[in-house]
Amino acid sequence: MIDRPAELSIILSQAVELDPGALHGVLGIFTDIDDTLTAEGRLDPPAAAALAELQAAGVPVIAVTGRPLGWCVPHLGIWPLAAMVAENGGVALIPDGDGARIEYAQSAAERAANALRLRATAERVLRELPGTALARDSDGRVTDIAVDHSEFTRLDEASIAAVVRLMQEEGLTATVSSIHVNGWIGGHSKLTAAQWMLRRLYGRELAPEIGRWAYVGDSTNDQQMFAACPLSVGVANLRRFAAQLRTWPRFITAGERGAGFAEVARAVLAGR
Repeated sequence: MIDRPAELSIILSQAVELDPGALHGVLGIFTDIDDTLTAEGRLDPPAAAALAELQAAGVPVIAVTGRPLGWCVPHLGIWPLAAMVAENGGVALIPDGDGARIEYAQSAAERAANALRLRATAERVLRELPGTALARDSDGRVTDIAVDHSEFTRLDEASIAAVVRLMQEEGLTATVSSIHVNGWIGGHSKLTAAQWMLRRLYGRELAPEIGRWAYVGDSTNDQQMFAACPLSVGVANLRRFAAQLRTWPRFITAGERGAGFAEVARAVLAGR
């Protein structure tokens, strides 16, 4: 836990502390889930407490994750989030009374056509790349596929790169999270998800106020958001991907996973 925003992080390329005024007036937080809010697949207690504090202060938190729709549905009613966007921008869950409204980035016809290509690609991965396995949460996926590399199955860097190449050969967008290689068809992404949710929830465009939204992540698939958001933050376990990162966040926390997210939350609250 921190007492002031300047203690939030150390910039990797230069040991420069965050200006306490940099988080003044932050409107909300976009965040990854796995290994950012969670540890070992479960909501990390420091992150749980931080989410509750942010909600109480009226600071919306929107999660954008590679996890599937089926995985996210039971969590939205428990975690204090303004919305969850699953499958890297493919499908959104928006609180609606005691339940959630499910909305898609693509039409039903597009999803049906894409499902055939996604299934064929998944079969090719398993057939041509020995040792690969689909993510155990694959049954809950509706707009993408995921190959496990660190959650239950261990793949080395060369194998992960081979999965990415194969997905790209099949015309998929492929990204690597802290646990999975995700592949999907279409132009959606974590950035389009952030734009979609700001428009959907609040009727506003992200571009004019992107400097007032923080983004928190932990892996190479967060690089687009690190580049887009001036207040981008990596939790400390991001360093695991140092060799693969081409775009670093502006800041990195002292703590890992939920403890790092809690640092961001306290900095945002202090800045308000």
